[in-house]
Parts: sequence; C-alpha cells; structure tokens
Amino acid sequence: MASEALIPAMMVIGFSLIVAAVAFGSAIGDGIVASKAVEAIARQPEARPNIFTFFFLGVGILEAFPIIGLGLGLYLFFAVTNVPSHIQALVTSTPPPQTQAVK
Repeated sequence: MASEALIPAMMVIGFSLIVAAVAFGSAIGDGIVASKAVEAIARQPEARPNIFTFFFLGVGILEAFPIIGLGLGLYLFFAVTNVPSHIQALVTSTPPPQTQAVK
C-alpha cells in the first residue's frame, strides 16, 4: 500500500512546490516593477503616461509566467501521472490480508 501511495504523494508535493515558487516569484517581480515605476514617476512626473504604459506591459508579461507554471503543474498533476485516478484506486482498494507472525 505504501508504494502505491508514494506516486500521488510526491506528485501533490511537486505540484505544491511549483505553485508556491511561481506565486512567490511573481509577487517579488510585481513588487520590483511597481517600486521602479513609482521611483520613475517621482523623478519625472511629466512622463507618467509613458511610465504607466511600460508598467502595465511589464506586469502583463510578468504575470504570464505564473499562468504558464500553473498550466505546467496542472498538466503534470492530471495528464502525466493522473493523480485523481491513483487516489481513487487507493481509496477503493481492499486492505492487504494480515499475516501471522512466525513464532
């Protein structure tokens, strides 16, 4: 039973790590882009419309990576290893028979 449960467990851990890394990286990137935009507007207030244009382009490109990472994680979770079917098989399987200890 333990070896059958190892595949779904590792896949769930891997999926969680992918989603966490993508979310963390995206948050850091968004913060850097926003802080640089605020600094640029503070230095040149008259260039605010151009800075906002590049700010939204940068954030849009930056947000594409988490979507790609989430898509990759979902692909691995559902298509490659098909974790839900593994979990269903574990739930519906009968427990192994008890063996008697040798005396």
